[in-house]
Amino acid sequence: MKREDKYQTTNSNHHDALDRTARVMISRSTGGIAPSMLISALTDWALHLSTAPGKQASLMEMALHAPVVATHRALNPDGRAERGADRRFDDVEWDRLPFSLLRESFLLTEDWWEKATTNVRGMSSANEAALSFMVRQALDMVAPSNFPHLNPEVQARARETQGASILRGMVNGVVGVTSQEQELETPDALRVGHGLATTPGKVVARSHLAELIQYSPTTEAVHPEPVLIVPAWIMKYYILDLSAHNSMVRWLTEQGHTVFILSWRNPAAEDSHLGMEDYLAQGPRMALDAIGAITGSERIHGAGYCLGGTLLAIQAAAMARTGDTRLASMTLLAAQVDFSEAGELALFVSEAQVALLEDLMWHQGYLDGQQMAGAFTMLRSNDLVWSRMIHETMMGEDPNPNDMMTWNADTTRMPYRMHSDYLRGLFLENRLSHGKYKVDGMTISLTDLDLPIFAVGTEKDHVAPWKSVYKIHHLTDADVTFVLTSGGHNAGIVSEPGHAHRHYRMATHTHAERYEDPDAWMAAVAQKEGSWWQDWSAWLKARSGPILLKNTCCF
Repeated sequence: MKREDKYQTTNSNHHDALDRTARVMISRSTGGIAPSMLISALTDWALHLSTAPGKQASLMEMALHAPVVATHRALNPDGRAERGADRRFDDVEWDRLPFSLLRESFLLTEDWWEKATTNVRGMSSANEAALSFMVRQALDMVAPSNFPHLNPEVQARARETQGASILRGMVNGVVGVTSQEQELETPDALRVGHGLATTPGKVVARSHLAELIQYSPTTEAVHPEPVLIVPAWIMKYYILDLSAHNSMVRWLTEQGHTVFILSWRNPAAEDSHLGMEDYLAQGPRMALDAIGAITGSERIHGAGYCLGGTLLAIQAAAMARTGDTRLASMTLLAAQVDFSEAGELALFVSEAQVALLEDLMWHQGYLDGQQMAGAFTMLRSNDLVWSRMIHETMMGEDPNPNDMMTWNADTTRMPYRMHSDYLRGLFLENRLSHGKYKVDGMTISLTDLDLPIFAVGTEKDHVAPWKSVYKIHHLTDADVTFVLTSGGHNAGIVSEPGHAHRHYRMATHTHAERYEDPDAWMAAVAQKEGSWWQDWSAWLKARSGPILLKNTCCF
């Protein structure tokens, strides 16, 4: 290399590092949100709204009528039915003046901003979704329920307790801050290995990125095909082995299944170079080889949760490409293979957003779990932030963490390259559903999959919307059994038999049948009460061989 070229390359590297450092500083000051995303949305909205006099007139009319409507609803006992339900204002204390007027004024303000930021002709759908989301976040922050002097529930509790609730709330606030700075003692019922993740098992194989855990069946006879569960690499595996009563792993062993599950490594800065290919090789591929060697089984049921399901689908398509038939079936639990309509989480995945995250990870070597959790918290800020603040720090109620909350707080990191690979390859470019995804240098296609598929979507999923999960129907040539269950991304999957107020719909679509859109599917399929786990077990059993003696396949 010539001296001038070497100088230019060195200079370019320095300039690039300077640019990245600047974006790291921006990312830290904005909580990882790209300012350009909001600026673009605001500009798009303002320009198109300024050329819509009819829309402006309707907004002005709505604003002028708001005081009259708010007063009518505040004084009308049936106002609750008119405006619809909102859990923040469920308490009867909100039906008294002046609090009822505060409530109705705020709800009408929400309605006004929703109308103002949606259906603006000419505005891009991505900018509309981003702006609407940010406006909702801002309004949720200033809701009257969040202020003690405006919240009648807080005031009523203070009167009932003669001010003790205020003191307890202050203590809870101090404890909350302290718990973020130091590790506090956790009750045994919520400690991993004591109350959580207690199903008997042992590590039987290991790679740099994952450990493979095997669980012994608790029945005298077992199905010959083991079950391999692949959790998302951004979550701790024990989401599927929480408490004894709601552990999917434990329940499967009680149905006569030999269960294996991957436990992913929590990566550090030195793992920054590891990408999707490494996770495939050291995760599901390593597990399949180890399970075959341990059990002698030639057929294995694969199940993947969230992004673990996406990873399993990629592995399955790669195996189909090479004629590898070891997978007897594939179960996708709240897992997407098409990211074109990935729900509100897609608001955090744009070119500007990904570039900002890449630079942050370039600096750290990984994305920290707390940084990643911020996006998920924003999706449910009313439940995860404001509601807890009201009840714990204003009303003095004791924090009551459960197994799911404890697991959710046990965050994980993600390597620089892996996070970039899946954000760009899957979310931004959607290569897997477009038939452009490569594994080991070969392009794979989901249409090569001809194994039976069991897919589960959840009604209130903000991470993997059920209609997005449903797309597996027209992306493969396989027979698909689809389940739509009540609950959200986690609670809908951890939905054990006996769990109260659970329901689901289930139907099988063969590859020879014509496609049915999700709305038509939902209208045609009857709702069933209870847990979908039992139907899943029956589905696995119908696709398994004759039962075997326990000691022929277990450690």
